[in-house]
Amino acid sequence: MRFSACYIPTLKESPADAEVVSHKLLLRAGMVRRLTSGLYTYLPLGLRVMEKISRIVREEVNAADYQELLMPMVQPADLWKETGRWEHYGKELLRFKDRNNRDYCLGPTHEEVVTDLVRGEVRSYRQLPVRLYQIQTKFRDEIRPRFGLMRGREFIMKDGYSFDATNQGAEESYKAMQAAYTRVFQRLGLRFRAVEADSGSIGGNFSHEFMVLADTGEDTIAFCHDCNYAANVERAEALWKGAPTAAACPPAEQVATPGAHSAEDVAALLGVPMTQVVKTMLFKADGKTVAVLVRGDRQVNDIKLKNLLKAQDVVLADPATVEAASRAPLGFAGPVDLNAPIYADSELAGGTDYVTGANAGDAHLRHVDLRRDAVVTAWADLRAVTETDPCPRCGGRLSLTKGIEVGHIFMLGYKYSEPMHAVFLDENGKEKTMIMGCYGIGISRVAAAAIEQNHDEHGIIFPPAISPFDCMLLNLDPRDAAVNAVVEEVYAMLGDMGVDVLLDDREERPGVKFKDADLLGFPLQLVAGGKGVKRGVLECKDRRTGQKGELPLDGLAEAFRTWAAEVRAGWKKLLD
Repeated sequence: MRFSACYIPTLKESPADAEVVSHKLLLRAGMVRRLTSGLYTYLPLGLRVMEKISRIVREEVNAADYQELLMPMVQPADLWKETGRWEHYGKELLRFKDRNNRDYCLGPTHEEVVTDLVRGEVRSYRQLPVRLYQIQTKFRDEIRPRFGLMRGREFIMKDGYSFDATNQGAEESYKAMQAAYTRVFQRLGLRFRAVEADSGSIGGNFSHEFMVLADTGEDTIAFCHDCNYAANVERAEALWKGAPTAAACPPAEQVATPGAHSAEDVAALLGVPMTQVVKTMLFKADGKTVAVLVRGDRQVNDIKLKNLLKAQDVVLADPATVEAASRAPLGFAGPVDLNAPIYADSELAGGTDYVTGANAGDAHLRHVDLRRDAVVTAWADLRAVTETDPCPRCGGRLSLTKGIEVGHIFMLGYKYSEPMHAVFLDENGKEKTMIMGCYGIGISRVAAAAIEQNHDEHGIIFPPAISPFDCMLLNLDPRDAAVNAVVEEVYAMLGDMGVDVLLDDREERPGVKFKDADLLGFPLQLVAGGKGVKRGVLECKDRRTGQKGELPLDGLAEAFRTWAAEVRAGWKKLLD
């Protein structure tokens, strides 16, 4: 295609409301435009990226024996009420009424719709498994849409669903999609990890997230250097595997700690290490007050608490709730005689002689033995993992890094099929409930994550597989007949070779063309100017490395193939 005939409205400066790199560059490169908060129009170059990502997804998911369909975006409330999600999903679900006053929503996901479809068609185990997917626009009414395509309200998503007769079959469907996703992200040319994850509002027995590694990522993942273990920090295990202490502890005594509201303040005032201080954190779990105990230098993982309590909603307690349970102001709650169920992090079982809040203003207790002095409802892994923790699988070294979630797969089990009565008859004629899995990839989010991972101060650096074009051919002297003739020959030759090329034929200064070429970020750049043409060469540039060279016009096709292969090999080496 010719730049002069394309709609590519590039910008010299980043819009003031663009926060993250991908948002800035997608706007500057003329790939998207904001309609309103969280809603974007995909311009031609941006749409080409989405289509290339979608094509790779389709090829790999089809190869895993999943079939594509397309379901309505508008969904009736009756289906959501069957599973209870109409009441529990939250304000992100955009609800509305039609002209007949019936309740509907815009689909953020399609578990109910696809389950309704399958339960109406499948009668026998012989019809299972059923493996379906779609690529479709979704809508989630985010309270604070931000970061462009990273967290919009409307987005493009691939969502897939499996229905099986047995647990073994369900695991095979899950593993087939897990393997397909791995191949997808490998082909996309992204550095990623598949990590154990929390199932969130979708629910289910276990799940994995596919995280693109990027310093600007919102999520933190823990991974082991010595084995394949990786997990979102919400899920990462920090299990204490020792035995409860049998050490003697003096009787508890109250000491004055005026103004010492934090664990750091208490440790400094009493001259004890942070490891001997116990923080008592109060939460509201589905409206009920609970207390969590962790070491002074640790943080509570509220997702682990939510899962332990099987709660829908867990939030920090407000000051009035803390005072009602502890009879003390904020910062002085403790586990002794606390008016709330107590859940203690497992790590605390390995010690004694702790310092805790005294449930009295400006006071703490010394010499607390949690098993002797407090009533602990349960001991569990309730803290956030750190880089000082050993790998829970092999004991190796853990590291924390940032990532962007671009895919998530869930083993749902019976979460939707049971309440919606999605059943079949087994080989003995007995009615059984289908076992489900669901699998999502954020197509538009992948595009943004790819840019977050691959950019420099000049613009985007697209991985070859998802670049809008393979190559930018720059004509620096469009008024020079000799240069034009060479450019047209090269343009035709590249097309015949199957190279997707954008010819910059605009009447613009060379500096503008160079800047736009770097901004748009196609992997290959070819430059034709009067001096080079006279010498019988084109300048070439690898956008990723910035390395420049020359290709001879005589034998250009073969020289171009060799150079392009070297550029692709450089990307492969980077990923390996």
